[in-house]
Amino acid sequence: QVQLVESGGGLVQAGGSLRLSCTASGIMFSINDMGWYRQGSGKKREMVAVITSDGRINYPDSVRGRFTISRDNAKNTVDLQMNRLKFEDTAVYYCNARYSKYEHWGQGTQVTVSS
Repeated sequence: QVQLVESGGGLVQAGGSLRLSCTASGIMFSINDMGWYRQGSGKKREMVAVITSDGRINYPDSVRGRFTISRDNAKNTVDLQMNRLKFEDTAVYYCNARYSKYEHWGQGTQVTVSS
């Protein structure tokens, strides 16, 4: 059974930092591309950061320079360090694992940034 469990969400003031962590089980973690996505209220889910199985990283312009994704294949974890948070970063953040046609999602963790 595949499980992606996120942790680290919460309430933070604008300009602050949070670190999200996702622990995976039931998959061959090292061969999966891992990512963080978010969905704000009334908005579409969007990619926040992706790190491929061979370490390539991609960010959208909205978070580049503020967010950092990292993975630890020995611990089956993928983290998202979020700095200089803005009100518009408020959303539910989801962990994603993708390999070939297989894709899995975590339950999500709420991040709320107060202005």
